[in-house]
Amino acid sequence: MEGENVSFPSTVVLLGFSDYPWLEMPLFGVVLVSYILTLMGNSSIIFLSMAEPRLRTPMYFFLDNLSVLDLCVTCTIVPQLLANLWGPEKTIASWGCITQAYLFHWTGCTECCVLLAVMSYDRYVAVCRPLHYTVIMHPRLCLQLVTVSWFCGFLNSFVMCPQTMQLSRCGRHKVDHFLCEMPALIAMSCEDTTLVEVFAFVLGVVLLLVPLSLILISYGMIAATVLRIKSAAGRKKAFNTCSSHLTVVSLFYGTIIYMYLQPANSYSQDQGKFLTLFYTIVTPSVNPLIYTLRNKDVKAAMRKLLRGEKDGLLLKLLYL
Repeated sequence: MEGENVSFPSTVVLLGFSDYPWLEMPLFGVVLVSYILTLMGNSSIIFLSMAEPRLRTPMYFFLDNLSVLDLCVTCTIVPQLLANLWGPEKTIASWGCITQAYLFHWTGCTECCVLLAVMSYDRYVAVCRPLHYTVIMHPRLCLQLVTVSWFCGFLNSFVMCPQTMQLSRCGRHKVDHFLCEMPALIAMSCEDTTLVEVFAFVLGVVLLLVPLSLILISYGMIAATVLRIKSAAGRKKAFNTCSSHLTVVSLFYGTIIYMYLQPANSYSQDQGKFLTLFYTIVTPSVNPLIYTLRNKDVKAAMRKLLRGEKDGLLLKLLYL
């Protein structure tokens, strides 16, 4: 415990966007609106899946987990970010910074590095082997795949974070970021961080490129199957089945690969802040829209729920 206190300061200053004070209030508004949309949208998907029997399928089971992860990521980051953007006080206690780093890398890795690959396998089975879908994607396998996803994220966090926290910082306590994020915490160190950077890079390759390769293979097989479908209606249905997931994959992997698969000495903090803001704040708020606007089942469940509430309200008024 003593060594940990020496290596990591008792209080950390999150510099965030303090170099652009004129930008903090507009960002506060954007982050607050995105946060509210994230809470409402992802909570609605979870609630609808629980309330509507037609949505109790493997696809929506994975989508529920994605929504839970979106909520975890944003709730880990946004309250502290809003407090920092609102006022001049930008400090966070060491235990808060350490907790934020662990939870952020756990949930973030689970979501973008593993769960999206699992969801691509689900889409592959749905399009390429539709007659065997219910047999292959049985509840036990779905639970096992989700458990593996959460465990991989947990393993990444509890292997990488301790190495980063134990780096010597020579009294430095300012993090050039709006959250306690790995590259920024490594950049705080006053010792040679080459080994930690190499280890982080190798781990990033495994947890980013391997799932991405599986996603590309899945969609390669899906594309080959779709091209063999003769009817235009069949091709459109197959495309609609996968388009939402493919959009989310593009949003996540496009930003995260750029951020994490590069050496720390070539890491632009300002650019990294805005990219992190995008995939941790903006993307979770639009994910529910991506999955609901093109999804007939979810829209039907929402209409059914709203119609039921409306009917219930009318009955109450009649009894009054």
